[in-house]
Amino acid sequence: MGLTQSEKEKIVAQFKTKDLDTGSSQVQVALITARIQVLTEHFKLNKQDHHSRLGLIKLVSQRRKLLDYLKRKSQKDYETLIKELGLRK
Repeated sequence: MGLTQSEKEKIVAQFKTKDLDTGSSQVQVALITARIQVLTEHFKLNKQDHHSRLGLIKLVSQRRKLLDYLKRKSQKDYETLIKELGLRK
């Protein structure tokens, strides 16, 4: 369960804004989204895993906060990221 190092590297390479970028809002949101997708698949098989469900709720909240921040700072980057990740709109 979780993301492998190579999967994380692919995500970082796709969403980085400059060289050596691993901590920008775009990269963080993309990594959190990938983790949310993995947990969502996990819950299809393990419906009673309430402990991990709390972790999922925290991840969704963290992603929401990062998206709000990105929307305040750069509407254009926010909209691009939403389209690339397939979130809302």
